[in-house]
Amino acid sequence: MIRIKFLVFSLLFSLFSIGQAPASYTSIDTRMSEIPKHLTSSTSSIANYINSNFKTDDDKIRAIYYWTASNISYNVDNMYAVATTESIGNKIIKTLKSRTGTCGDYAAVFTDVANKVGVNTVIISGYTKQNGKVDALSHVWCASFIGNKWYLFDPTWASGYVDKGRFYKKMEDTYFKVSPSTMIATHMPFDYLWQFLNFPITNQEFYAGISQIDKSKKRFDFQAEIANYNQLAEVDQLLSATDRIEKNGVKNELIKKAIAYNRKKVDYLKESKSIADLNYIINLYQEGVTELNVFINYRNKQFKPLNSDAEIKKMIISPNNKLEYCQELLNNLERVGASNTSNINKIKKSLQETVRMARQHEAFIYNYLSKPIKARESLFYTSI
Repeated sequence: MIRIKFLVFSLLFSLFSIGQAPASYTSIDTRMSEIPKHLTSSTSSIANYINSNFKTDDDKIRAIYYWTASNISYNVDNMYAVATTESIGNKIIKTLKSRTGTCGDYAAVFTDVANKVGVNTVIISGYTKQNGKVDALSHVWCASFIGNKWYLFDPTWASGYVDKGRFYKKMEDTYFKVSPSTMIATHMPFDYLWQFLNFPITNQEFYAGISQIDKSKKRFDFQAEIANYNQLAEVDQLLSATDRIEKNGVKNELIKKAIAYNRKKVDYLKESKSIADLNYIINLYQEGVTELNVFINYRNKQFKPLNSDAEIKKMIISPNNKLEYCQELLNNLERVGASNTSNINKIKKSLQETVRMARQHEAFIYNYLSKPIKARESLFYTSI
């Protein structure tokens, strides 16, 4: 979401309060404005240019902020478009080609370049407040870990503003390298983990304009929690995030949608994993059946040419173990979607019969190997 100009007075005020870029960044901005056009078609080439021209993380993040904010224009036509599941990669390609986008596109470019130059950066989703009023649209911004501290960046709001359905380009430094305690006055993450505060504020407090630190609250070690979060699988990350979002108060529809999105994605990821697991089971099942058929063929030839007892035993133990393992995996398989239920039941029934047959052959082998060599041949004329 982009900043909307509500009043002429507020625009005039911003002109006085923002001003020009700090002198220390003028040379960086100038150098980034000189980047050859053919080096701006991918985040990799932009990152390479930045690494070639700047050494410190502070200079690099400034270069990224300046280039993103000054080269991408807000796509007003898509302001109210429903969020899609488009991949980050496709967002970036589309945005660099058109030089337009919404907040998610700005954040995707900013974050990808930052990570490619070695600055740990994440995308944050939430909602915002402008002129004391909570916006009806969700928003996306960024955070980077620089000098052992987290700083916040909003390349979308930095690029300009919308007035009467038209976007006006106006580079701003207000949203560059903002401290968490300052950014929380206008930017509220859905998940309070990304407030980067030891005493996070609630959604109710954000609505009430309360952003000062309240040390009477229970201390939240966000650094340790982020470290723990990064160790989790994606499903567990979503579950933990959803839990925090709910704990912080479901104050508006945007928060409800964030929770619903997380839950839907958890279901999707679980189902996708189950489908992948099912394909693995089917492949393993086929391997087991192939090996079992090899053994049956060998048994039909009365174990000729003759192998050692250990080799003969291995020929039935291997497929039997695979088939029984398939059965165990199939019984523990989680959701796979209603459309696959019938097929799974058929596989279970087929596998059950195959395992029964394999066990019969295994019992034959143990009986066979327990007999003196001269007595073994007669066993081939006994039905299983």
